[in-house]
Amino acid sequence: QARLEESGGGLVQPGGSLRLSCTASGAILDIYNMGWYRQCPGKQRELVAEIISGGNTNYADSVKGRFTIYRDGAKNTVYLQMNSLKPEDTAVYYCNALILVAGLKRVDSWGQGTQVTVSS
Repeated sequence: QARLEESGGGLVQPGGSLRLSCTASGAILDIYNMGWYRQCPGKQRELVAEIISGGNTNYADSVKGRFTIYRDGAKNTVYLQMNSLKPEDTAVYYCNALILVAGLKRVDSWGQGTQVTVSS
């Protein structure tokens, strides 16, 4: 199967920056879409940004112009560069990927989540 491991969360002041990383490992044959979601207490998980096969990207309106998603295919890693962070960006951020694994199965994989807190 496949596993996603995230890193890079933490505490940052408003206006600051963080970069999240997510690396896929396991019996991977190919990776299609990779993306980041976030969830605040009492709210539904929402899409923050995704990068799909071919390199096209989609962003939530609330993060456009501040966040950038990019991918290193050789390392099976996706990054989320977050600039001009606001308190409302505070959430648990989850990595997601659609992965083709050994046996030619498509697996929708999730990371364990990393906390991002924006506060002075």
